[in-house]
Amino acid sequence: MARRAVTMTTAAFTATAALLLTACGGSDESSPEDIKGAGGGSPSASASASASGDTADVKRPDVSVPGDLKLVFDFEKPSDTDEAAALGDAANFIRALDHGIAQQDPNDPAYQFYSTGGAQKYAKSQIEAWVKDGWTVTGEDRYFNADLESVGQGDSTLVTFCRNQAKFYSKKIKTGKINYTDENLDSYQKFSLLMSPSESSAAVWQARQIEVQGRVEECKG
Repeated sequence: MARRAVTMTTAAFTATAALLLTACGGSDESSPEDIKGAGGGSPSASASASASGDTADVKRPDVSVPGDLKLVFDFEKPSDTDEAAALGDAANFIRALDHGIAQQDPNDPAYQFYSTGGAQKYAKSQIEAWVKDGWTVTGEDRYFNADLESVGQGDSTLVTFCRNQAKFYSKKIKTGKINYTDENLDSYQKFSLLMSPSESSAAVWQARQIEVQGRVEECKG
């Protein structure tokens, strides 16, 4: 239970993303803070908000994680404000997913705030699997090499990045036993998230679709 499941194929992801483009719109004029570096521990809701370009009238959910889990987002802040917001909230989606696992709540409002459509279904299914087996998360989870591409009419952004989960472990809730695993090619994944502004607030970007590729050599290099 130390690895998250691979989801859609590339072809299916591309086809679904194309269907979603006409429904996505809006942009955020605010400027997010630099999101390079660690994002683990127990960040405050206001810290998470500033990391993704929030405005004062949007209340964001708590995405804090336990102190024994460190999330590292080694991303350079894009100069474009929309891209920076998309990347920031892609990171918040990952935080929200781990927050839901730590809370053992498949209906946690955090991931629902930062996702919709297929990405929201993915997050719920992942949390359900961890809860069913009685596991939570611990260790260090690192995300890096982010790349952004405008899609459609420029109202959506495809965010891709690598993951190194070599030090990311599952921990049995009842016993506290940690399932340690050795670093190997399975440790390296590539995430692709289709991000667009929320229909309720252009200040919030949501993941609409997600693809996770496993055993990615380019991420290991």
